Amino acid sequence: MKKPGFLAALFFAWFAGAASAAQLEPYKDNLFAYPNILKTSDNGDYIVVDYNETRDINGRDQIPERRVKQAYVSMQPKRSQKDLVITTDNGALKVMAVGKLDGEASVITIYLHGQGGNRQQGMNDYTFGGNFNRLKNLMDKNNGLYLSPDFSDFEQKGAGEISGLIGYVKTKSPNAKLFVACGSMGGALCWRLVNDATVSKNISGLVLLGSLWDNKFLGSSAFKRRIPVFFGHGSRDPVFPIDTQEAFYRKIRTQTPGYPVKFHRFESGNHGTPIRMTDWRLVLSWMLSVAT
Repeated sequence: MKKPGFLAALFFAWFAGAASAAQLEPYKDNLFAYPNILKTSDNGDYIVVDYNETRDINGRDQIPERRVKQAYVSMQPKRSQKDLVITTDNGALKVMAVGKLDGEASVITIYLHGQGGNRQQGMNDYTFGGNFNRLKNLMDKNNGLYLSPDFSDFEQKGAGEISGLIGYVKTKSPNAKLFVACGSMGGALCWRLVNDATVSKNISGLVLLGSLWDNKFLGSSAFKRRIPVFFGHGSRDPVFPIDTQEAFYRKIRTQTPGYPVKFHRFESGNHGTPIRMTDWRLVLSWMLSVAT
């Protein structure tokens, strides 16, 4: 039987080769790398990541779940960070931004929070093990743009606001690959956006973190265009059962063999675990390499 360390080395070697066409520059990879890979399948598209609260929360945070240790963060993105109101075709929107807002960005990542969240969640440097700070640094260091907006709801009004934001930033950076990442209930907006044929033309990929599914995606123009989709999910998620999300991942693969979709299962992880643990550099580099 292969040991977890061997599987981890094998996985990272494969992943690096698969994403070699487009790589984000490294940032604290040794701290944010998955601790152990327990299982891989589907040619590396499906992996089971070892997750342990004692190690991955108590050992990583100075104050558990509230403040990560200083080694995990860098305040360099503060130089370009702004909290502002952007006027779009669909109205004004409060947005926090890091990176190339006023120039042409090479890559854009938008994070949509879940129920009870706000624009500040995706800009908090110290919660979720410093993972948002890493995302900010990756965008800042790679000529990118990172946005964390407020929005009215998870229905059509909220989707209209985010589509306006997407149109605004794509006008400034028309050649940028734009990825939408959604935490928990924010996934309802992710699916609304990609199921809209007009809006989805500007979206290059989806990142679903402890989120939900939508069978209508399988008939959408975005699906036919084969935009990459990533699922990160905790095995003990009490909000969105992992079995249903895994079944949707399998459905995508079955309907279109070779479709660019990945699933990272965080074994023993809870609802918020994917936001804390997902390796942003691996996921976004892969998406950049396969997005059309």
